[in-house]
Amino acid sequence: MTETEIWTKWESQIVNGIFPLRRFLGRSNHSVVFLTECRAQNLVNAAIKIIPADPARAESQLSRWQLAAALSHPHLIRLLEAGRCKLGGHPFLFVVTEYAEQNLAQILPHRALTPSEAQEMLTPTLDALAYLHRQNLVHGQLKASNFLVVNDQLKLASDTIRAAGDTTGIDLAGDVRALGATIVEALTQTRPALNAPANALSLPATLSAGLADALRRSLTQEPGNRPSVSELRKLVGPAGEVPPPPAPAPQVATPLRMPVPEMSAQPAAVPPPEATHAPGPPAVDRRPAATRAPYERWLVPVVAVGLVLLAVWAGSRMLRSHAEPRPRANAVPIASQQTPSPTAAQSAATTQSQGTPVVHEEIPTLSRGARDSIHGQIKVAVRVTVDHAGNVVAENLETHGSSRYFSRLASDAARKWKFAPVDSPSPREWSVQFEFSRNGATGLAVPRLR
Repeated sequence: MTETEIWTKWESQIVNGIFPLRRFLGRSNHSVVFLTECRAQNLVNAAIKIIPADPARAESQLSRWQLAAALSHPHLIRLLEAGRCKLGGHPFLFVVTEYAEQNLAQILPHRALTPSEAQEMLTPTLDALAYLHRQNLVHGQLKASNFLVVNDQLKLASDTIRAAGDTTGIDLAGDVRALGATIVEALTQTRPALNAPANALSLPATLSAGLADALRRSLTQEPGNRPSVSELRKLVGPAGEVPPPPAPAPQVATPLRMPVPEMSAQPAAVPPPEATHAPGPPAVDRRPAATRAPYERWLVPVVAVGLVLLAVWAGSRMLRSHAEPRPRANAVPIASQQTPSPTAAQSAATTQSQGTPVVHEEIPTLSRGARDSIHGQIKVAVRVTVDHAGNVVAENLETHGSSRYFSRLASDAARKWKFAPVDSPSPREWSVQFEFSRNGATGLAVPRLR
C-alpha cells in the first residue's frame, strides 16, 4: 500500500466533530493536508494541516499558531483555527487555514518566471514581510511552496510565522536570505546553494540592475551585509526588467501575472473587496500626439481594422451555419466557460434536440492565475461509472495530463456530472474528457465500449 493510499483512508473522518477530511491534498516530511470546510467562517473550502503532537513542542507550536491567527494582512493566508485532535488513536495538532488554489512550487518544474513576473511577485511579498518585521516577527520558511495564490492574489503561508530569534534561530536577515533564494529559484528553476558566493549567481540578462543587485546582496554570507526589507524595496524599484530594444512593429503585450499552480499544503479565500467608490468621468488626454506613448498612437487604427475583420468573419460564419455537420452521435460536446463560438452553440443545440444523454455537466472554473500558467492545451480524461439513475458512482483518471492541479479539477468536476436514467440496472461507463487552455475549460462525454 502506497503512502497516498494510507492517507486517503482518513478521508471522511471528522476532526473534533467539526472539520471533515474531504480529500487528501498532499504531504511533507512532517505534515499532511486535507481539504475541509470552516462553517464558523462561512468557508465551503478550507485547508487543514495535521502534524504529530510532539509532547516537548506541542504547546510552543500552538502558541505560534495563536500568534499568527491574530495577524491581519491582505498578503498573509488567514489562519482560522488550531488545536489538538486524535486520529487512529494517535495524538495530533491541527491548523485550519484559507485554501489556496495554487503555489509557486507547482509551476517551476514547467517553466521559470520572467523578470516581470518575479517583480510582480516581490511587491506583495515585501509588503507582507515589512508588516511582520515591524512586529519583530519572521516568516521562517520562505520557499516556493509557501508562495500561494488565492483568487488571483499572492499570499504567504502564515502557519510558519514566529517571533524573530526564537528557538529556531531564524532572524530578520534569515528571512531576507530565504526570499532572495526563492526569487533566484523562480527566475532560474534552481535554488542557489546557501554556501555559494553571491557574486557567482547566474541571473537572466534582462533582469534590471537594481533587482540583480538586491538578490546578490540578499544572499551574502554575512547577515549584517544583507539589506532590510525597506532597503530591498528601494533596491528593487518599480522596474523589474531591462527594456528590450525597440521592435520595428510594436505589439500589445498580454499583462503577466504570477502563474503559480496547484496548492498541495495550503489554504480558500474570501474574494477581494469590491471598490467602495464610483469611478469618475474619463480623463481627457490633452497631450500632443507626438508626446504620447507609442502604443496609444497605433492602438485606434489597429482596433478599427480588427473590428472590420471581425465583421467579415462573422458574416462568413453565418453564411456557412446551415451547412455545419451534426455532432457525432456517441459524443456530447459541452460548452466552454468562455462565450461559445456560433458553431459550438449550434452543435450544442443540435445535440439537445436529439436528446442528449447528459442531464448536467460540470465544467471546472479556472482562476486567472491558473489560466495564465497554461501553455498550449492540457487534456485530462476521467472514466466515470454511471448507475441506472444517471448518477456518477465512481471515477478514475484515464489521462492525467501534465499537472496534478488540473487532474484534480477534472476529477472533481466529472464526479458531479449527471446522465439520463436508463431501464437497465447495470452500470454504464463514460469517458469525460476535459481540455484546459488560456480561454478556459471544455468538456466532452464519450461512452466507453465494454
